[in-house]
Amino acid sequence: QVQLVESGGGSVQAGGSLNLSCTASGYANSRHCMGWFRQAPGKEREGVAAIDSDGSTSYADSVKGRFTISQDNAKNTLYLQMNSLKPEDTAMYYCAADCPTVGDGSRAAVFGYWGQGTQVTVS
Repeated sequence: QVQLVESGGGSVQAGGSLNLSCTASGYANSRHCMGWFRQAPGKEREGVAAIDSDGSTSYADSVKGRFTISQDNAKNTLYLQMNSLKPEDTAMYYCAADCPTVGDGSRAAVFGYWGQGTQVTVS
């Protein structure tokens, strides 16, 4: 059974940083594409970043230069380092796994597994 558990969310002031983590069990990060999504109240879920097994990455234009996705295969953990946070980054952030390629990183429908989410609030 695959489980994805996010952590690291919280409340920060604009300009601050947070580092989200997603620990996977029953799943080998190293072999598959994974990503981060976010959903603000009243808005659709949007892709934030994705990373493939070869280390290639993709980012939403709104976070390029501020967010960095990475993974530690030994720990089966996915990360999202978020810097220079803005109020518009406020959302529930979800970890997702099993996308076909990093180019599909913005398409929620192609991901096979999801975590429960961690809240990020920027004021």
